[in-house]
Amino acid sequence: MRQNIVINNDKERELITDLEAKNDINSERIKKLLALPDLTKKENSPIKILTNEVIKLPKFIDFDLIDIPRIVSVEDNFDLLNTPKDHPSRRETDTYYITDTDILRTQMTVMWPYYFKNTDVLEKLKTKGEVMALSSGIVFRKDEIDKKHFPAFHQIDFLYICRKDKKIVTQKDLEEVQSDAVKTIFGKDIEFRFLTDTFPFTDPSVQVEIKFGGSWIEITGAGIVHTECLKNFGLDPEIYNGWAGTFGVDRLAMIKMEIPDIRIIWSDDSRITSQFKDIDSKYKEVSKYPSVVRDISFVIDKNINLNNYYELVRDEAGNLIEQVELVDQYEDEKKWPGKKSYTFRIIYRSLEKTLINEEVSKIHEKITEKTKQELNAIIR
Repeated sequence: MRQNIVINNDKERELITDLEAKNDINSERIKKLLALPDLTKKENSPIKILTNEVIKLPKFIDFDLIDIPRIVSVEDNFDLLNTPKDHPSRRETDTYYITDTDILRTQMTVMWPYYFKNTDVLEKLKTKGEVMALSSGIVFRKDEIDKKHFPAFHQIDFLYICRKDKKIVTQKDLEEVQSDAVKTIFGKDIEFRFLTDTFPFTDPSVQVEIKFGGSWIEITGAGIVHTECLKNFGLDPEIYNGWAGTFGVDRLAMIKMEIPDIRIIWSDDSRITSQFKDIDSKYKEVSKYPSVVRDISFVIDKNINLNNYYELVRDEAGNLIEQVELVDQYEDEKKWPGKKSYTFRIIYRSLEKTLINEEVSKIHEKITEKTKQELNAIIR
């Protein structure tokens, strides 16, 4: 029988209380992200509709549902999941750090350590020889700005662990689960393929791509649970094995429901939200408001990660920006030693109204000033 497991974290509450008393740039950004709704739980959201479809798949009918904190430890999010110390995902340019040891969760795979800290789960594994879990929710990663990327998005993770004398897990098991999900969401005639992939917490690993609009698009990754992860959870890999994987729900929704801009899934405009009733809903443009384009050129230290610039732009413009495109970059060691010149094209477009030039100019001026202040930039 499926169990609903809710994990409460006293430290998360303490960290949030500490954040509320701070007003530095990093704290303000994190507070904005924590204020975002988890769309896997919001009615009339395409994310919740897709999440429900995955959760009710026959393969997952007995899987426990586990709800975990948004703020997690570096140990749970990375160390216990076998992520190397030098892995790019650990960098401050990719992950939102609250303290040196606490972050906004970057993946729903972090539900694994929480699941195996539960005494009832361990007892079930001991007596029945198998346990299984699903966890869906919002996750956070620093990213570029365009129609397909946002610093908060949604995942559904699945995990199955059993004794080897009960079942030896194979890649075929994974492919069956992934195939069922793809056919349920996109129809039996969808063309898809399996490709080899690499994840720190599974080995071997495989991804699924579907043929959509003439292109191959990755929609889910999975693999055999890594033996090092089993050891980290106190499980002997000579006795236990398992499979696991992740669905990127935002990407599934955008493809299935023909949503052209990721900002649409965050909209509270009733003209938009009323369109999403079930898995076969298709987005129809409310109104194509015109874009306003501004360029900005500046010189900064060549070692500054551009994700820092995207964060700065989001701070000032929120969801009024459709895309930030890098259109030119060059170095001139004689003129700017140790620095690099960039030119970005910022495309402003609201989903809900026509932006006027004066409004955009004010925002763009603030972005320019922040670029000078925060990145010590020379504006060109």
